[in-house]
Parts: sequence; structure tokens; C-alpha cells
Amino acid sequence: MRTGLTKQEKTTDIWFDEKDPLIHIRTHNTALKKRLLAYSRRYPANCQQTDTDPETGCMEFDIEKGRFSFRLTAPYSEERREATRRYARENSTTNLLK
Repeated sequence: MRTGLTKQEKTTDIWFDEKDPLIHIRTHNTALKKRLLAYSRRYPANCQQTDTDPETGCMEFDIEKGRFSFRLTAPYSEERREATRRYARENSTTNLLK
């Protein structure tokens, strides 16, 4: 969808406080919008779409605090990256076809 917005203007805002039981999400991110929309249709008691802006492609959702999470991942060590490269080389699809 062409919205006239730059990539820098296409943001995702996630905000909540300690008092409110809901997390408010406002996003232009297509993958996140699709996931939240599917979740809100499957679990309407836990997540609702609250607004949409067809001109900018932005959607807003409210979701219960216990239903949304952030995942932090540690960076891979050089040893782990090398082991992953070796595994990929040994198990690539071109090797399987030979």
C-alpha cells in the first residue's frame, strides 16, 4: 500500500502504564498488523482493534498485558556462528541434490 509516508514515518508505538490492564499498540508494520488482527478475531475478549487509518495504513489495538511479550535474544558467540555456518554448508539443499 502506498501511503505517502517515508519508512521513518511508519512507526510502531507500544505504550502501557502500571495501572491500566491494557497495552496500546499503534503500528504501520504489515506483519504485526496481520498478527494482531488475526489474534483479535480469534480472541476478542483479550485483544480488540480500536482504530484504523486507511490513508496511512496505520492500525491500533488494545491487548491484555499478559498476552503481549517482548523477546530479548543474546548475541551469538563466534563459536556458535561458525557452528551454524558449518551445519548450513553440510546440510544445504544443493548438497542434498548431489
